[in-house]
Amino acid sequence: MTDELRFEAFVRAHATALLQAAVLLTGNRPDAEDLLQATLAHLYPRWARVAATEVPVAYVRRALVNRFISGRRDNRTVPMWDVPDLRNDADAGDSAAIKELVWALLGRLPERQRAALVLRYFYDCTDTQIAEELGCRAVTVRSILSRATSALRKQLVAAETMTAAAEAGSR
Repeated sequence: MTDELRFEAFVRAHATALLQAAVLLTGNRPDAEDLLQATLAHLYPRWARVAATEVPVAYVRRALVNRFISGRRDNRTVPMWDVPDLRNDADAGDSAAIKELVWALLGRLPERQRAALVLRYFYDCTDTQIAEELGCRAVTVRSILSRATSALRKQLVAAETMTAAAEAGSR
């Protein structure tokens, strides 16, 4: 099998999961598609080396995260977070509000914190695996995750306080 066919088979097998991770990182599908395409285009000429790694999808995922972090460092635009449209039997208004709030809170986190959360809660990576992806030590990962969850918690409390104040003022 040629490298071109191996690359094509890899993309067919893993593109959906990689795109989902990219959406979680960037906050919207168009930017996620651009990030994934740029990552794959960068890796394609080196595919023999990528395919020779122990876990090629981990290599590609790390390249995706690194490109996201370095790209955000170079381009300081504010992401516009899209709320995905999913059907749910629960109250659609509550569900949409919660999703919108989570997306907004996640979008305010620094890139490394967001990447660490995506790797932990989307990919179920261990501290060691996340450390490899982010290029740091496992103890640093625990610190990054702790700061990220603390920041999310503080933002959530602030949002709930503002909502309660608004509701009290409208009575």
